[in-house]
Amino acid sequence: MVFRIVVGVDGSDSSLAALEWALDEARLRSGQVHIVTAWHYPVIGDAAGRAEDHEAFGDNARNVHAEALRRASEAGVTVTGEVTEGHPAEALLKAAAGADLLVVGSRGHGGFVGMLLGSVSSHAVHHAQCPVVVVRSGAESVQG
Repeated sequence: MVFRIVVGVDGSDSSLAALEWALDEARLRSGQVHIVTAWHYPVIGDAAGRAEDHEAFGDNARNVHAEALRRASEAGVTVTGEVTEGHPAEALLKAAAGADLLVVGSRGHGGFVGMLLGSVSSHAVHHAQCPVVVVRSGAESVQG
């Protein structure tokens, strides 16, 4: 059976570090990597009630995902992927069902700079049905 790794990529430095970690691990284990890029449309608009273009969020996610696939294309492992609309934590948990490992960055584009873990990585650590590796950009990973 092939060792299956799911990795979340949102374009942040820590998610790109998580992708590199996942690709390295897949090479070591003769495994495969499934890249998940999730997006959701924020409910909040400006003071006049206007909100940003819904399609812009999906377009951005598809661009981030295409770049992640491009980076992974020369890794020497089987790579698949998906872009999905929905809360990133729930999308990752769904994609990781039956996986051997879930890899996430410590913090994505949202949140506060001083936090060790973002909401998505924290949710993954507490709710995933498989082992989770949290990767910080420029630092060693934290395994949970």
